[in-house]
Amino acid sequence: MGIPGVSRRLVLVIAHGFTGDVDRPHVRRVAQAFARYGAVVTFSFRGHGRSGGRSTVGDREVLDLAAAVAWARELGHTRVVTVGFSMGGSVVLRHAALYAGGVDAVVSVSAPARWFYRGTAPMRRLHWLVTRPAGRLVGRYGLRTRIHHRRWDPVPLSPVEAVPRIAPTPLLVVHGDQDAYFPLDHPRMLADAAGGHGELWVEHGMGHAENAAPEPLLRRIGDWAVARAG
Repeated sequence: MGIPGVSRRLVLVIAHGFTGDVDRPHVRRVAQAFARYGAVVTFSFRGHGRSGGRSTVGDREVLDLAAAVAWARELGHTRVVTVGFSMGGSVVLRHAALYAGGVDAVVSVSAPARWFYRGTAPMRRLHWLVTRPAGRLVGRYGLRTRIHHRRWDPVPLSPVEAVPRIAPTPLLVVHGDQDAYFPLDHPRMLADAAGGHGELWVEHGMGHAENAAPEPLLRRIGDWAVARAG
């Protein structure tokens, strides 16, 4: 059940994490939680699930998000909030920076601040998955994710470089203090780059991205979206 007066105006566009897609239970759970606050648009990034193409792990995915936001506008929604998780969290930051005025608020959950980070074991495994032929085979057949073999050229704008360009659009950065992929220096860098226009929530006991986001946190994010953009 939506909040009266909000559902027809506000839409939350969800940008999933790497190896996720719209058919994954954790993505569906997030969509269901946000549906009480307004309309919800979900999609699969290129190379993920049943979506065509190959993943560029956060680079050209900004075009996929731009298409989803444009479609939400075409449906008649006047207030758009993008909510991204992990890779999707970096994409919503870059999208807001590159498409000025394209959205009314941005939520980035469990996102990296900088590229090529290998400081944790999960990120070293992810780099093997992306950069090695054997890893890309595992991605294709084990994780339903088809990964492009080409390296970034040029290297895209990093999340921490994107954040200062988002103002004055409201920004919320959310990160768990038990995130095994990106330690707390990542969200703190993003919050510092945002200056006064961004908010940082460090969630006690939370791990990484959609799977780790508890229902109370999703409700708080929904409340924040309504307050800032609704």
